[in-house]
Amino acid sequence: MRERLKAIRDAAAPLAQASREAAARPVPGLVASLRAWRGQSEAPTPARRGIAVVAITRHGIALAGRVVAALPGAQLYCPEKFKAEAEAAAPGAAHTYVGKVGDQVPALFAAFDGIVAIVSLGAVVRLIAPHLKSKEVDPAVVVLDEGGKFAIPILSGHLGGANALAGHLATAIGAQAVLTTASDSRGTIGVDILGRELGWTTEATHDELVRCSAAVVNDEPVALVQEAGSKDWWTNHANGRKGPKPTNVSEFSRLEDVAPDTFAAVLWISQREMPEVYKARLAGRSVTYRPPQDKTGETNQ
Repeated sequence: MRERLKAIRDAAAPLAQASREAAARPVPGLVASLRAWRGQSEAPTPARRGIAVVAITRHGIALAGRVVAALPGAQLYCPEKFKAEAEAAAPGAAHTYVGKVGDQVPALFAAFDGIVAIVSLGAVVRLIAPHLKSKEVDPAVVVLDEGGKFAIPILSGHLGGANALAGHLATAIGAQAVLTTASDSRGTIGVDILGRELGWTTEATHDELVRCSAAVVNDEPVALVQEAGSKDWWTNHANGRKGPKPTNVSEFSRLEDVAPDTFAAVLWISQREMPEVYKARLAGRSVTYRPPQDKTGETNQ
């Protein structure tokens, strides 16, 4: 047993160091991705905190050590029979449980902002299915294969930050992030997360977000009106945007310059109240973004 534990430590050491170096350059907004749009502060709350890494096999625990090293504050959970291996892979961050992994899901859902499961994707789907509530409250869930080749966000990709978490893991441990949300896979605007990295808040119903998102990804004409906030919203877009802005999105500096009937959706970045005439004409197909303001009322970002 001692030789096995030493082998685990020796094998994990260079990988963990590389992961720590990568984690020292965190993906912007990762913490915000997991909390900001749920009304939580940057600091962990008593209700939820950080990320849980779940592994159920010896090989999975070795990988979990790298994941914990890449995510400061993350905690490893595994079966009691692998306690020694877990403590070797993630010193000071290892926890064990007795019984089935499925029995731990309710507590993990309640306690953590995000969960990284080194378990087969199908098994994770079955384990979490009975506990799903809504995208506004469910934690981010990312599945990793035991080989550390693929990071697959399967729950709360946008609002919960699973896509951002998968991207961070991809950078830190050399995995491939498998993003299936249309806006991320196509590199266009994520309507529900636009400006999140800059601290913007959103005013829209669920149906308005869905309708405007559909307009963007289906290449329908969309107006983006920016009257406030940072102009760097594209380069600071959650999950990264490197290419040109989408060609179906036309930019304006004033809402009054927009002819509402010519656009399928309007994305409005402003600090003022929408004029009544526009409220009526844009009902059901607009999203309002509010950049943060300082104490004097000036827009910060």
